[in-house]
Amino acid sequence: MKQYKKLPTHIQLLAEEKEVIFRANPYDSRLKTHKLSGKLFGSYVFSLNNNYRIIFNFSDKNAVRFFQVGNHDIYE
Repeated sequence: MKQYKKLPTHIQLLAEEKEVIFRANPYDSRLKTHKLSGKLFGSYVFSLNNNYRIIFNFSDKNAVRFFQVGNHDIYE
């Protein structure tokens, strides 16, 4: 994911920590995972912190596809 490489190092490290939590339970309350609506209907998002998010989809029962990572601008 190109956006990941452009993130500040401390956000990259935070994303790696949150991915561990996500792999154990995508709906862990620390992630604030929720469905999106509008043009992103069918996708989900989880929070890295108050400013950064990761948009993803469940490809199938055992697979996830991460689409975008970044601040609130990723919703546009």
